[in-house]
Amino acid sequence: MQSQSQAEAPRVFTETETPMVELRQVSRRFAKKLDIAAKLARRLGADVREEIVHAVDHVDLRVRKGEVVGLVGESGCGKSTLGRIVAGILPQSEGQVLWNGQDVSTMQGEAAKIGKLRRQMIFQDPYASLNPRMRVADIVGEAPLVHGLTTRANFDTYVDEQMRRAGLDPAFKRRYPHQFSGGQRQRIGIARALAVAPEFIVCDEAVAALDVSIQAQILNLFMKLRRDLDLTYLFISHDLGVVEHLSDRVVIMYLGRVVEEAPTERVFSGANHPYTQSLLASVPRIGNRKRAFATVKGEIPSPLNPPPGCHFHPRCPHAFDRCRVEVPKLREIAPGQRSACHLNDAA
Repeated sequence: MQSQSQAEAPRVFTETETPMVELRQVSRRFAKKLDIAAKLARRLGADVREEIVHAVDHVDLRVRKGEVVGLVGESGCGKSTLGRIVAGILPQSEGQVLWNGQDVSTMQGEAAKIGKLRRQMIFQDPYASLNPRMRVADIVGEAPLVHGLTTRANFDTYVDEQMRRAGLDPAFKRRYPHQFSGGQRQRIGIARALAVAPEFIVCDEAVAALDVSIQAQILNLFMKLRRDLDLTYLFISHDLGVVEHLSDRVVIMYLGRVVEEAPTERVFSGANHPYTQSLLASVPRIGNRKRAFATVKGEIPSPLNPPPGCHFHPRCPHAFDRCRVEVPKLREIAPGQRSACHLNDAA
């Protein structure tokens, strides 16, 4: 697999340009409704309440046109939920989502339809993300046909083009998903996303379920499509090695909050937040063969009852009293690098 630097020259992004996608203080909560027994118990005086999952908690995020932003964190930190909000699949509970500077909640008519089509998502599980009762031609071509991007007369030609672009043989377009391997199914998902001419693609652990050799093929395909189609990516992954190769900038999430963001090289050479440092310390490196590796200590707390103050403080080796009561602000500590840690105030 080629590294990003080998594949193309680094792109230059300015802070003044309008982001393609911007999140402002976005939160998402899921409420588990009480069942009949719980409602009855509450009527009888029991202290029974609806459970609230704090999946995303006041997140600010900016992705500029042509950029690849890696979104990293442990399972359960809210990465996939955030990705679905960015792609327009899930609504946020609070905050704003902007597309090219315009609040998507105020977009209407043709502008709303185009804004949604231009943001597509490629899902983690290639076995669950495709309808097993539909042929590949219909999976890839249904949306562009409905939205007028192709006609019934040109349907087969259009589908063939999308399949070739994703590295699939169009001769297989009459087959069903179960007749393909995992890597081929993921390519079908990529072809489906490309078929509506997107500008922005959210990749949610798009290679996690694939063999390592197939992962490299799919990642190289993503990089080729970025160059050929001028795509912008939000690449969600727990694999820091993949993110390092693919991303211009890395955003680290922990229990629904962004704790650090910086250019990729800066994250891997000078991480600031203790959680980011712990993640990087757990990654094996060829040059550190004699070093003992350890995962981040402790378990990630439940989003049903997140700890007060800094969410990471129960697992942080540097936590002090302030961390337990006050939420740290995500602020700039170096050009292009932001971190949410009280230790930066003490420095």
